[in-house]
Amino acid sequence: MDGVNVKKGAPDTVEAAELNYQLGARYFHNGKYELARDRLELAVELNPNLALAYTTLGLTYERLENLRLAGEAYDRALYVAPRDHGVQNTYAVFLCRQGRFDDAATHFKKAAELPDNDDAEVTLTNAGVCMMQRPDYAKAEAFFRKALDVRSEYGEALLQLSALKHKTQDNLIARAFLQRYLGSNKATPDVLYLGVQIEEQLGDQRARTEFSDRILRDFPGSTEAKRILDAG
Repeated sequence: MDGVNVKKGAPDTVEAAELNYQLGARYFHNGKYELARDRLELAVELNPNLALAYTTLGLTYERLENLRLAGEAYDRALYVAPRDHGVQNTYAVFLCRQGRFDDAATHFKKAAELPDNDDAEVTLTNAGVCMMQRPDYAKAEAFFRKALDVRSEYGEALLQLSALKHKTQDNLIARAFLQRYLGSNKATPDVLYLGVQIEEQLGDQRARTEFSDRILRDFPGSTEAKRILDAG
């Protein structure tokens, strides 16, 4: 199938565009970015309204380190599908990577507010993570809390808020968010190590030891376990 070369003028250009998009997306995910670019460019030539092909082309140009063409591809995707929350979110992530934080926040908000976005809590959490990179902790916290307004036990937002509060030395609240996270999500060594750090700052040696022992017992080969052993 990878050898199929459907060109403009084929009887069904929409179908041909979709085929080239699928091939391009496959190449992209396999790290074959030049091949992906060629297929995706053909896809949008055959069907200039194929927003997914434009967004994947934008991602491809990013991997090829051509940010100008990446931006043009994302702009075209937005022109074609301004009310597609996936397009808005992908463009916002791109803007964040370029350090254009205010523009990124605008597009994250647009994506979250679109009525067909059933994963608005994910979009809002992405926005918070972006604001953490700025860093703007107040805006980040506002986005994380909006995510929890949408879905009160969304794990990633709870975890991000715990990490944020620990970073800003508000460790009692950091502890509360981490407890909420662990109440309904699987523990990982990095999450448990955040617990170690929070309890250390709070001066609760018993709780710190419980987190440390859990890491050593359940994840003995982890980087976090090595840190605990190295610290004695």
